[in-house]
Amino acid sequence: MTSVYSGSGDPKRSIELLWGIQERPRRGPKPRLTVDGIAAQAIAIADAEGLSALSMRRVAAELGVTAMSLYSYVPGKAELVDVMADRVFGELAAAGDEPEGWRAGLELVARRSWDLYLRHPWLLQVATSRPLLGPNVIAKYDQELCAVAGTGLTVIEMDLTVTLVANYVHGAVRGAIEAAQAEQRTGMSDDVWWEQYAPLLEKVFDAERYPTAAAVGPVAGEELGAGDPARAFEFGLERLLDGIEVLIRGRAGEAADRDRV
Repeated sequence: MTSVYSGSGDPKRSIELLWGIQERPRRGPKPRLTVDGIAAQAIAIADAEGLSALSMRRVAAELGVTAMSLYSYVPGKAELVDVMADRVFGELAAAGDEPEGWRAGLELVARRSWDLYLRHPWLLQVATSRPLLGPNVIAKYDQELCAVAGTGLTVIEMDLTVTLVANYVHGAVRGAIEAAQAEQRTGMSDDVWWEQYAPLLEKVFDAERYPTAAAVGPVAGEELGAGDPARAFEFGLERLLDGIEVLIRGRAGEAADRDRV
């Protein structure tokens, strides 16, 4: 999957578009398009066909305008992708009431993100190592930090904890999306794939050389088939939260020790 880097367009125009602070003409006819409308159309294309299908010309055609007229609203694809991603992340910031307790809070953060990526798989192609500085992304970050506020973690540990959860979801959901797209892109179901490959593997597989794989593989294959990304996500999320709980309990113990001194 080819990545598109957030923040790779014109910084001033990206910030203006993300925060809705670009100047509007005081006179003349009412603009035919809006940035939100353009972003919505672009998101629809990316959801249906992937980010590779997105271009300014394609968005313009879907909106019934010329590509040149689109550039008067959004200067290019880089800035458009920034707006698209921020608008989509807004689905998380507006998700509703937050649960009580850090564990329930982080679990909900992870599940919402998992669902978001499944709705918008192209988000995996938007590299955010240089953070997207839009209002919805910042609201999302603030919401995530609130889940671990008051736990005794340092501010650095709070940041690293929400990053840990985000990275876990990002990796786990990639496998789920690839599994979902495999049949569509290869024209072959998992069952058919295994029917073709299993007999060939049996001819070359040496159980004495790989005894643990020989013991575990058939049992896992019988229950999980070619794989169960959702079940793997659930298992990994619980183990991840268990580890964070050890950290938080440790910080609570350190605080109690200091109070006794």
